[in-house]
Amino acid sequence: MAQKGDQLDQDSFSCSICLDLLKDPVTIPCGHSYCMKAFTPRPVLKKNTMFAALVEQLKKTGLQAAPADHCYAGPEDVACDVCTGRKMKASKSCLVCLISYCENHLQPHYESAFKKHKLVNPSKKLQENICSRHDEVMKMFCRTDQQSICYLCSVDDHKGHDTVSAAAERTERQRELEVSRLNIQQRIQDREKDVKLLQQEVEDVSRSADKAVEDSENIFTELIRLLQKRSSDVKQQIRSQQETEVSGVKEFQEKLQQEITELKRKDAELKKLSHTEDHNQFLHNYPSVSQLSEPTDSSSINIRPLRYFEDVTAAVSKLRDKLQDILRDKWTNISQAVTEVKVPLPEPEPKTRADFLKYSCEITLDPNTAHTQLLLSEGNRKVQRMRQQQSYSSHPDRFTGFWLGQVLSRESLTGRCYWEVEWGGGIYVAVAYNNIKRKGLSFECMFGYNDKSWALCCYTNSYNFWFNNIKTPVSGPRSSRVGVYLDHRAGILSFYSVSETMTLLHRVQTTFTQPLHAGVWLCKFRATAELCKLK
Repeated sequence: MAQKGDQLDQDSFSCSICLDLLKDPVTIPCGHSYCMKAFTPRPVLKKNTMFAALVEQLKKTGLQAAPADHCYAGPEDVACDVCTGRKMKASKSCLVCLISYCENHLQPHYESAFKKHKLVNPSKKLQENICSRHDEVMKMFCRTDQQSICYLCSVDDHKGHDTVSAAAERTERQRELEVSRLNIQQRIQDREKDVKLLQQEVEDVSRSADKAVEDSENIFTELIRLLQKRSSDVKQQIRSQQETEVSGVKEFQEKLQQEITELKRKDAELKKLSHTEDHNQFLHNYPSVSQLSEPTDSSSINIRPLRYFEDVTAAVSKLRDKLQDILRDKWTNISQAVTEVKVPLPEPEPKTRADFLKYSCEITLDPNTAHTQLLLSEGNRKVQRMRQQQSYSSHPDRFTGFWLGQVLSRESLTGRCYWEVEWGGGIYVAVAYNNIKRKGLSFECMFGYNDKSWALCCYTNSYNFWFNNIKTPVSGPRSSRVGVYLDHRAGILSFYSVSETMTLLHRVQTTFTQPLHAGVWLCKFRATAELCKLK
């Protein structure tokens, strides 16, 4: 009896009025049993001796008390779909059964017949996984239409479309999400570094201004009353310019701090999304949280010892020699020296193609660097990889590896530059230092496989970025034209897919220590690349 008692439903032995386990059970004429204390006033009652004995026996066998109120589902909770009467809170939802279960009703899912079912945290949105047309679970994803579908949809409205399993699509999007998080984390580190550099800039400006004020006061002290008014004017100008510059730096510093906060918030959203177990919910929410805002351009911040107000001191020193002339004719020099003090905050990056074209540069390929299988034409702006060797003379700058179809530009690149490459057949669009190795087949010669070159690998179905033999998958619209933007001083290198619009494919933030050369690596025979003429 004890063994069977453990398996019985407690509701069978609970009072329908007080909902607790029966105490002093009595039976009314209709045959139902209740606790004795439930009747006030009481009808003619008789104690149910057998029921009382059974309840006592069940107590001894360890029958648990009724669940506490917090175990039952409230308005905000997901309720068990199997419970009858007052429903318990669900502990898991099954993506196969599309049902939510409390812990008791979930037990069969831990047995062999249900072990392959996918259990997730309780969800009220299970029905969103059901195809409204076919009433089937949507276990597939249509990449063509970017929506979740069932298997019947794949042979019906979506026939011939690019379809994969929802799990496969989730895997790919998860990979993209992780890349986005890495980019965000890197941007956070970059911005935090920039904030520290700007703080150093503030201190340097203030220190230089303080010294200029001190020196100016010492010099003006030597000049009797005739120079006292001018001394006051210079002091006021220096302080005013100091306040203006420091204010500008702090304002920019605040913008960077705000961006850091936003990036951390976005990283938290992506982290939360990455832990979503329901593939369809992940795919549904992914587009709305994966977009990143344009970064504040702080890339050209480069703290270095600068002369801020020292020229003011020098100009004031000349007053000692030519008092009357300086007061009448040279005062403008002092005022100009103060107002020309500027903190080198970065210029904004171009946003539109018209903006980029302002920095377009004429680039030609250097025949002395071209691999012997490369045929140059169109004034050394176009190159094609051939099977036969070309008649180039021997030159120490030439790439000689058997399959390294590489060539560098004749021009070295510094400052801000923009160029576009029309390509076909599979190439690497690259920039490299001039001292990259040219002989042999080692990674030291290959664009993107060393620390002297950066390269975007362009194939028909994919982009990848390479630096120092590290591959970074790149997503973006396919185009036969790639735009390259270089801000050498700021350490920015960006690649764009160019069609009717420009789409950023990959952006590098680093420090360039030497002038760069544009380069291309033609990976396949008949592959082509052309440095476009830009208006």
